[in-house]
Amino acid sequence: MTGRALRPYGWRAKLGLIVPPTNSVNEGEWQKMLPNGITLHAARMPLHTDTVSEAGRRHLLADVSKAAGDVAAAGVDAVAYGCTAGSLILPLDWLTGHMTRETGIPAVATGPAIVQALRALGARRIAVATPYHDALNHHEEQFFAASGLEVLSLRGLGIGANGPDEYRQIAALPPQRIRDHALSAMIAGAEAMVLSCTDLPTLKLHEDLERELGIPLVSSNQATFWAALRAAGIAGPVAGWGLLLQRH
Repeated sequence: MTGRALRPYGWRAKLGLIVPPTNSVNEGEWQKMLPNGITLHAARMPLHTDTVSEAGRRHLLADVSKAAGDVAAAGVDAVAYGCTAGSLILPLDWLTGHMTRETGIPAVATGPAIVQALRALGARRIAVATPYHDALNHHEEQFFAASGLEVLSLRGLGIGANGPDEYRQIAALPPQRIRDHALSAMIAGAEAMVLSCTDLPTLKLHEDLERELGIPLVSSNQATFWAALRAAGIAGPVAGWGLLLQRH
């Protein structure tokens, strides 16, 4: 028997997840998607909105090193940084490579995971709906463009324009408003829709929206979860949470 098979829980895989301190959606959506035999082990770390300056990146690396080390101590098979805004960094392996070097464990992060998910789906032309304000939306659009994606439409809700304290509002957005926001961002020619932000509760809407839009839908939590499963060596479809997990 392998070491994994001897575990009382997580005999297929144990996934480590790092989330910002106020995020209340990410863990809940991952728990819903977990196949049998896979467990979740989470840590929290400060939210980083400056990933551009040298000082901002230095602080991010220090915090993510500690958080990754904390979840690594649980014997996880992969570790994920579940924050969209804090992981829109190029090259795509800049942050995840650091996490792996620090822990010796395969690592993924939300920004790179979204790009990798879109590539797996064969989608280059995308529509994007976010809860964010203009400055963060512009940064995200630049990240996607530099990753070889064409952003045909990007719409935000303006949350965060008056400071990070506003981000607490994201998890409380009602499903109908999220659905309407996604539909407002849809544009002819888009090959996939991205619902951005790990604190945006999209999972219950996912398959209905995908059918209504007629194209694959990639959310921050779904893409990060998909990437974490792959990093942990878990293959096979996961039904119920969209085309990405069903087909790839």
